[in-house]
Amino acid sequence: MSERPKSIMPPMESSCSGKEVFALRALGDSMLPEFEHDTVIIIDPEAVVNDGSYVIAKIDGEYIFRQFIIRGDKYYLQPLNDIYETVEISGIDVLEGVIVQSGSRRNNMKKYK
Repeated sequence: MSERPKSIMPPMESSCSGKEVFALRALGDSMLPEFEHDTVIIIDPEAVVNDGSYVIAKIDGEYIFRQFIIRGDKYYLQPLNDIYETVEISGIDVLEGVIVQSGSRRNNMKKYK
């Protein structure tokens, strides 16, 4: 059995252990069409983040759900809906976790790893 890859995620400060997977609801339309409003997303704070991963990040005290993009030596948080702006970030220290699964019902859950 292979060992789970090491995470490059910073530890998450919250009431949960930094290693616990948790669920949130995606609100709004910034991640349409892949993630509709009210879609349940499962976040793993210990998952390895890659270019193209869907992530939860904390920017200026606010949590946002975006796609993590690497271009050269720069990092971005990109919405899927073009009416929202892509945000450049200084590094992965703003990332709180990687979305590993989503869906509104058990029979339509998608996995992202």
